[in-house]
Amino acid sequence: MGRAVRVAIVVGARPNFMKAGPVLHALVARGGYAVQLVNTGQHYDEKMAGSFLRDLGFPRPDADLGVGSGSHARQTAQVLAQFEEWLVAHPQDLVLVVGDVNSTVAATLAAVKLQIPVAHVEAGLRSGDRLMPEELNRLATDALSSLLFVTEPSGVENLRHEGARPDRVSFVGNTMIDTLLRFREVALATPRPAGWPERYALVTLHRPSNVDEPAPLARILAAMQQIAVDLPLVWAVHPRTEKRLEQFGLLAAVRAEPRLLLVPPQGYVEFMAAMARASLILTDSGGVQEEALVLKVPAVTLRENTERPVTVACGGNVLAGNDTARIVTAARTMLARDRAAFRVPDGWDGRAAERVVDRLDRFFAEGATL
Repeated sequence: MGRAVRVAIVVGARPNFMKAGPVLHALVARGGYAVQLVNTGQHYDEKMAGSFLRDLGFPRPDADLGVGSGSHARQTAQVLAQFEEWLVAHPQDLVLVVGDVNSTVAATLAAVKLQIPVAHVEAGLRSGDRLMPEELNRLATDALSSLLFVTEPSGVENLRHEGARPDRVSFVGNTMIDTLLRFREVALATPRPAGWPERYALVTLHRPSNVDEPAPLARILAAMQQIAVDLPLVWAVHPRTEKRLEQFGLLAAVRAEPRLLLVPPQGYVEFMAAMARASLILTDSGGVQEEALVLKVPAVTLRENTERPVTVACGGNVLAGNDTARIVTAARTMLARDRAAFRVPDGWDGRAAERVVDRLDRFFAEGATL
């Protein structure tokens, strides 16, 4: 019998963990794979990373690069250099990356320069907005990857237009939804925290286009004030956003709003419970759009575009940008929609990771070429 296939799974930021976890567990369950987990540490504190790793049942990482925060160039460069060094010391047959953060593209580049094939989970998503750092990461990662695992039909079309080899593109569904379905019952059994309103809209906000300048942030806050007249808000405040609120002199006023409750970043199960209980979600997060759809909670996305158009097509999401009037109108529209009519996309069935591993089996049986 030949040796086990060596696969390094790279995670770095909070959204990666929900996407990578099911694949890690499926590879171990399948057998024949020697899996190593590399945490770049792009999200490095307890609230943003530590609790998620524990909640999702990850093993202790085999390597922790400890990169931390920094500019896009510095963070990408540090992951590239440190992961390359780790790969030289620990040769792999495949590197598996997920999502679209700086760790994703840096790990991909390090691997392919060492002639190691890369598999990208959540390939093909495109917003069409090259001002988003994540869009650039997605384009570069997909151009370099040997296997492209797609979550929704738009991803297949985007990759076809970009000239990806059809035999390397696999529509597998959404591994992040594998995680959601695994933990949904536990989340639904979690009691509402003391002091939270019984009925509320849940807010997440972190995109630079929304929080790095005072004007767009003020427009969003004005919309939140109007919505709060009819529906209290619970805002899970990202550390980056909290810094901006303080920098712009807005934090004290926001904390004083009587129908706006600011809470710290939540653990995975706690945040899913918060989403499931919400009457409405206001977000600029890509993953939250998908999770809201499956939980059948109406979402208003505070962006002009989305790389996840299936959430809009399935009825559970609407784009509102950061314009005050549009956000308020969209919130009222979504609150009036019938949740039962929201459709769950094909492949979002809890078995996406199994399909990923099926394709990996075939890839190695065929010779595993770059």
